[in-house]
Amino acid sequence: MQFFARSMRHSDLDLVVRNEAAAYEQGWNKRIFVDCLRSGYQCWVLANKHQIVAHGVMSVAVGECHLLTLCVHPDYQRQGYGRRLFRLLLERATKLEAKQCFLEVRVSNAPAIDLYRSMGFAQIGLRKAYYPGSDGREDAIIMSRELPMP
Repeated sequence: MQFFARSMRHSDLDLVVRNEAAAYEQGWNKRIFVDCLRSGYQCWVLANKHQIVAHGVMSVAVGECHLLTLCVHPDYQRQGYGRRLFRLLLERATKLEAKQCFLEVRVSNAPAIDLYRSMGFAQIGLRKAYYPGSDGREDAIIMSRELPMP
C-alpha cells in the first residue's frame, strides 16, 4: 500500500485524533489540532484515500523550528513512516529558513529517541515532569540539531 504526504485538512482531524488515541496514552485532542491549523503551523499527514497512517506538526519561526508532534498509528510503526514524515517536515522548515530544530520526547519512548538520534539529533537538556501520564508526570528529553539535513 502506498501513502502520500500532503497538508493536513480540517476534514482529517477525526482520523488524526483517533491515531493519537491509538498511539498515545495522553494524545492531543481535536481542539489542539484546530489551533495548529489556524496558527499556520506545518501540519502534514501520510495518507491514501482510505486512511491516515501518520501525522506531524511543526512550528517554524525566526530561524528555528520545533517539532510539536509526530505520530504513527501503532499498526504502521517501525516501517519508516515516522522517518519519512519527519524528514519532510524538516525539509519544509529548511525552505522556510529554519537553521535549528528542537523537540521533546518522553524519556520512556526509546523507539522515538532512536529515530531522532539516527537523524542527527542530540540531547541538550531535560524537562522535569513535562508529560502527563497515568502514573503521574514523565520527564522529557530535549533534543536539537542544525539544519539543513544532509
